[in-house]
Amino acid sequence: MATGGHHIHLQNNRKKFSLLPLLSLLIFASIFLVLSLSSKTSISSSSSQTLLLEGRSEPDPTYSSSRFGVCNYSEGKWIYDPKDRFNHKYDSSCKEIFRGWNCLLNNKSNAKEIATWRWKPHGCDLQPLDPLQFLQTYRDTNIGFVGDSLNRNMFVSLFCTLKRVSTDVKKWRPARADRGFTFLEHNLTIAYHRTNLLARYGRWLANANGGELEALGYKEGYRVDVDVPDSTWAKAASFHDILIFNTGHWWWAPAKFDPVKSPMLFFEKDKPVIPPVQPNVGLDMVLKHMIQYVEKTARPGSIKLFRTQSPRHFEGGDWDQGGSCQRLQPLLPEQVEELFSVQNNGTNVEARLVNQHLYKALKGSDFQILDITHMSEFRADAHPSTAGGKKHNDCMHWCLPGITDT
Repeated sequence: MATGGHHIHLQNNRKKFSLLPLLSLLIFASIFLVLSLSSKTSISSSSSQTLLLEGRSEPDPTYSSSRFGVCNYSEGKWIYDPKDRFNHKYDSSCKEIFRGWNCLLNNKSNAKEIATWRWKPHGCDLQPLDPLQFLQTYRDTNIGFVGDSLNRNMFVSLFCTLKRVSTDVKKWRPARADRGFTFLEHNLTIAYHRTNLLARYGRWLANANGGELEALGYKEGYRVDVDVPDSTWAKAASFHDILIFNTGHWWWAPAKFDPVKSPMLFFEKDKPVIPPVQPNVGLDMVLKHMIQYVEKTARPGSIKLFRTQSPRHFEGGDWDQGGSCQRLQPLLPEQVEELFSVQNNGTNVEARLVNQHLYKALKGSDFQILDITHMSEFRADAHPSTAGGKKHNDCMHWCLPGITDT
C-alpha cells in the first residue's frame, strides 16, 4: 500500500477491519467519514450570511495532500455555524483533559466560540462522530496513539467522546503505555504511548578514556539511537490493531537540545554517526528505522497511520521570546500563508518542514497518512494561549473540546 500519492487505501485481504469501520475510527481527525460518503456528494452552496474561510485551491509545492475519490478531506474551509456550538460530544467535566487544555474550565475568553466553526471539505460533508456506533464497530479492538503531547491531545479527545456514552471503563497501562482505558462492555482499548523522538535517547557525557566524539571536542549532549525504539512504545506495534504515530515538535527544541551545549548525537548500531549529523538528517534516519520496525513487528492486518505535523501559532516571537496567540477567529487564507510559508521561514515554519521529512520517509511504506496540517493552520484561535496555566502562551496544544475533535 503505497503512500506516494497520499491516497487512503485499505488492503482487500484485511478481514478484521473493513474500509467503512476505518472511516469511523478517526472521524475526530476527519479522515474516515470522508471515505464513507458517496462520491456523488456535492458541495452545497452556502448562504450569503454564512462566513466562509476558504482553504487554498492549489497545493503548495512544499505540501502534499491525501485524496480519495472526489473528496480531499484535508482541503476545505471553516464555516461559522453557531448552532453547532453545544453539539460537541463532551464538556469540561471530562477528567482526562489535561488542566492546561481545559479552556472552558480555565475561562478562556473565546472557549465557547471555538466550537462554532465547522470544517467543510471541498468535496463532501463531515458528520460528527457517533460514539456509540464507534464502540460497537470497534468491539474487541486495541487502538494506540504513539508520539508526543499532541498525540495525547488526540487520544484525550477520543476518550472523552466515547466516555460520554460508556462509563464502564477500566484504567490501565497496556504495553507500557503512559495511560490507557478499556471500555469493558465492548472490550475496546485505547492507549497513549508517550515518546518525544520515537527513538531511544538519553544524556551523553564524554568518556575520560576518549572516543570518536570526544576527539571532535564533544563533552556532553543527548545520545539518540536511531535504530532503537523508545521503550515506552516498543511493544505497542504487536499489541494494537490500529496505530496512530507522530513526531516532530521535539526535533527542533533548543531549550532541550541546545545545538552547542547539549546537541543531539546520533548513534546507529551502537556506534556514533561520524561525522555527526544535524537533527534534520537524524530525523530521516529515525523515521526510516522506526517505520521498518513497525512493519516488522505489527500485528498482521493492522492499520498503521502516521499523522502530519500539528501547527503552532506563535506571533511576535517564539514561545520563549514573548510569542503569543491572541486571535479570536480562524485565520484567512492569506494570513495562513504568511504564517506558515516555507519561503517566509517564519516562527511556525516547523510544521511544513517536518511534513516534508514525513512524506519522504513514508513513501512506499505500509503506513497511511493522516493529514491534519492545513485544516489546523487556520485555527490560531483554538489554542489555550494565556489560559494554559504556563508562564508563556501555549500556542501549540489545542483546547479541548476543540479542533482536535474535528
